[in-house]
Amino acid sequence: QAHLVESGGGLVEPGGSLRLACQASGFTLEHYGIGWLRQAPGEEREAIGCVSWSGINVIVEEPLEDRFTVSKDNANGMMYLQMNNLKPEDTGVYFCATQLRGRCLRKGPYEYDLWGQGIQVTVSS
Repeated sequence: QAHLVESGGGLVEPGGSLRLACQASGFTLEHYGIGWLRQAPGEEREAIGCVSWSGINVIVEEPLEDRFTVSKDNANGMMYLQMNNLKPEDTGVYFCATQLRGRCLRKGPYEYDLWGQGIQVTVSS
């Protein structure tokens, strides 16, 4: 059975960094596009960035592209979201997601058929 499990979240002070990881199991990540999204309290889910299944297209949406990086490691079935210079408004639940042969286009669509359970990131002093 296919699963995605996020790790690496938690509490961090403003200006700090976190790297979220997402472990894929039950399937081979090589043929899957991946995405990272987040949802702040009371807000709609927001797209952060994506990697196409081929790995050729890698996008982080504005205005996060100066601080966030997305990547995937097919060999180890891992996806990563590196977040630097974190701000209180980055607080929320972060999700990884995958789509077979998924593309990656600026401003989406971020449509996926498998999602992680979400992990909390809190930026506060």
